[in-house]
Amino acid sequence: MHVLVTGGGGFLGRYIVEQLVARGDRVRSFGRGKYPELATLGVEVVRGDVTNRDAVIAACAGVDAVIHAAALPGIAVQWAPFEQANVRGTEHVLAGCRTQGVSRLVYTSSPSVVFAGVDQCGVDERAPYDFAWMNANGANYSQSKALAEQAVLAASDATLRTCALRPHLIWGPRDNHLIPRLIDRARSGRLRRVGDGGNHIDTIYVENAAVAHLQALDALNAENSPVAGKAYFLSQGSSVNCWDWIDEILALVELPPVAKSISYASARRAGSLCETIFRLFHIKAEPAMSRFLAAQLATSHWYDVSAARRDFSYAPAISTTEGMKRLGAWLRS
Repeated sequence: MHVLVTGGGGFLGRYIVEQLVARGDRVRSFGRGKYPELATLGVEVVRGDVTNRDAVIAACAGVDAVIHAAALPGIAVQWAPFEQANVRGTEHVLAGCRTQGVSRLVYTSSPSVVFAGVDQCGVDERAPYDFAWMNANGANYSQSKALAEQAVLAASDATLRTCALRPHLIWGPRDNHLIPRLIDRARSGRLRRVGDGGNHIDTIYVENAAVAHLQALDALNAENSPVAGKAYFLSQGSSVNCWDWIDEILALVELPPVAKSISYASARRAGSLCETIFRLFHIKAEPAMSRFLAAQLATSHWYDVSAARRDFSYAPAISTTEGMKRLGAWLRS
């Protein structure tokens, strides 16, 4: 196939691109950087931003399928950047697919599109969106991803088959977001356990997440694909204690376990205060805490991935133990 990967130079996107190239597909990457490491693989690197509709439509020309992995993550309090990158950017990808006759689209979503601040233990794809909770708790990223996911799934028809994947807490070598920030906070003494420390969460090793994107893309080839128009949770297949897992990551760089803690209620109050200050002064950076982040760190959220196993044979090939070994080697290097 000839596949366009938006965000192909990003953390997950680069693994997707590498796996497509390794199996013999032609790949075009669309992103804001130059990414010479992709060009050396024979990837066509196109520079552009998903907020530019014309650039996205042009990037979709001549390809068979699109994997839309580009997104703005984080907990910033300003809505406009999330709306432009995640909602409008996805609408531009859909317009590109329609205009250029692309027949398949895999969208990288997030389990946070159905998160509502309470424990989610083994829930499946029937869990509803809760926009009221998102609005009330400043969950801008989640709301933008949910709106984008809705648009992608609603667009699925006989000419454009679409699906959405919800990988939870992607981690592994070359992570430029989650792991570095976690380690930086620990080294500076700013990392606190939120809640009682007993919450369990899902995670997914980055190469497993990338494989799932290729599997879902292949499953969309069939005219009556069971994948079309659906969303799927992805994970390692078994949950972990959130804070034990964080301590394991810190141990990889010889840092001590998290010693200090803060109650969930206190973290929510701190998050609310931070959001108010950042909103009043129009600060674009992310606050140290938010109500959404407090909820994510204190509650359990793990998901049933049996639908992905059934519909496109998803199975994590790289275990958490092996993934941690690879992550540790990368961090030490």
